[in-house]
Amino acid sequence: MTTVLIADDQPMQRFGFRMLLESQDDMTVVGEAANGTEAVRQVAAHHPDVVLMDIRMPGLDGIEATRRIIAAGARTRVLIITTFDLDEYAYDGLRAGASGFLVKDAQPEELLAGVRAVAAGDAVVAPSLTRRLLDTYIHHLPAPGTPVPEDPRLTALTDREREILTVIGQGWTNTEIAERLHLAESTVKTHVGRILAKTGARDRVQAVILAYDTHLVKPA
Repeated sequence: MTTVLIADDQPMQRFGFRMLLESQDDMTVVGEAANGTEAVRQVAAHHPDVVLMDIRMPGLDGIEATRRIIAAGARTRVLIITTFDLDEYAYDGLRAGASGFLVKDAQPEELLAGVRAVAAGDAVVAPSLTRRLLDTYIHHLPAPGTPVPEDPRLTALTDREREILTVIGQGWTNTEIAERLHLAESTVKTHVGRILAKTGARDRVQAVILAYDTHLVKPA
């Protein structure tokens, strides 16, 4: 059973999410929050698997709430759901530690699939944002030719793990990695798990961010 906390300042929006989630046999809503402060408090109290997190809320917003939840070391994963299909929100939310970002006009089955994916340790980003999100990273990188010291998060990786992290950053799926590097897909999954564990990345989206931050992947 996947436990979910709903954080949104609109009562009708929370009601709609609750009705959808609780129509599923494998999901239950353990609480609701109308602002970020309440969301952080309820995560500490209920330890949900997933938080559906709105961004614009009174007081503490969803980005800062996400940052505090992740910084507290909670096992809870955050799926940001917002009306605002804006690049800076996606970038800031994922940098804060969210495992996914969907807009509220997503189809019900997309939202349910997103909750299940995030709960399982995967990541999800609205298709309309994926390409623009990577473009946004480019503008946050140092100028070409700027010396970049070795990132300590990479020091524990083997050469093969660095290679796989690089192609993850380039958007390769596990199947593509297996085919192109002539590995069994189970071996790829093992490598990916070790990469996440060694670098502290929570999921594949965070691994992509790491690949860009450490210059394993450079913009074309």
